[in-house]
Amino acid sequence: MTLEDSILGAWGTSNRVTIFLVEKLPPAIWGAAVPDVPRRTVRSIAAHVHNSRCGWIRTLGWDLGISAPERVDPFRASRRDVVRALARSGKGLGRLLELALEKGGTLPASSKYVWRNLPLDVASVLSYFVAHEGHHRGQLVMIARQLGYRLPVSTTGGLWDWTHRSKEAKRG
Repeated sequence: MTLEDSILGAWGTSNRVTIFLVEKLPPAIWGAAVPDVPRRTVRSIAAHVHNSRCGWIRTLGWDLGISAPERVDPFRASRRDVVRALARSGKGLGRLLELALEKGGTLPASSKYVWRNLPLDVASVLSYFVAHEGHHRGQLVMIARQLGYRLPVSTTGGLWDWTHRSKEAKRG
């Protein structure tokens, strides 16, 4: 396996893990408010993952010809909308990683990248996105529990079955 295959495979698996969780969330909690944070909902957190990806794709891909997918409405998007959107934004981030690998391991700085909080080497970019999504996956699992919907072991364990999720990601 090449380094390129490893990096892109890791992103594909992480993306699949995020989609897997959104697919498995109980329908009854999709529009539920986060305990003690009534302006946030399970839906808005799931939508945030996609919308955040869109912002980064727009920022980092601006000068590179990579266009960001449409954002989803955090107040109205269905689970199906978010799952489809995550698939699109997952491909967009994958394209950014591919481009970084093609450019010797570092993304060229875009004119839209003004915050400069993220080193643009491929390992840092991958780590940043995996960590961000891992944080929100953990939030969603905890919120489900707080709302009285303890997720089954097949779901919580499935988040850690990267071998299986990797095979799913490769099947597309």
